[in-house]
Amino acid sequence: MTMKSIKLLIVISISIFLFSCGESLPIDDDLSDKSYSLLNQDSVAVDYPSNVKSKIAVVGYVFTNCPDICPLTTNNMRLVQEKINEEGITGVEFVTITFDPEYDTPSVLKEYAEVRRLDTSNWMFLTGDKAITDEVMKDAGVVAVPSDSTLMESGNMMYFFVHTDRIHLLDQQNRIRGTYLGSQADINKLVNDIKILAN
Repeated sequence: MTMKSIKLLIVISISIFLFSCGESLPIDDDLSDKSYSLLNQDSVAVDYPSNVKSKIAVVGYVFTNCPDICPLTTNNMRLVQEKINEEGITGVEFVTITFDPEYDTPSVLKEYAEVRRLDTSNWMFLTGDKAITDEVMKDAGVVAVPSDSTLMESGNMMYFFVHTDRIHLLDQQNRIRGTYLGSQADINKLVNDIKILAN
């Protein structure tokens, strides 16, 4: 075998390896044995994540009083939703889970979605007992620590969280197959990863 043939064989082998790596996603974690009783924005009880089993799920973690990261995360999820709708990709659910359930009641979450004119036909906003949402966050690797608080002119207390900036991609078996910065998500990469799971 000539040196030229060996080089060509190496290039082909590397190309095949890189192509195969690009077409599969690692399993970061498995949530299929988890069960959290939560409420959606219409106050309907849901059992997460089994309620999205057999579908691909794009999951974000927010609190509605957030001034920066959470609105960006929500908007990035909206952009992904719009893009997959444009491309005719089906079988995808969007899930936003609050880590501030004491303030983020179903009606607050519903208003949060309405103000942003979000398409809730395949997007649910979840809240519940604090002990349960804390468990969701722990299992998702999301940290949310109360930080500064401010007394508003209205007399209401405005408070903030220092928190993990995260979107997860779950496959049809409730396994985490992608983790992204929520506020800075690469929309095209996320859509491409959804396509990989859909095929």
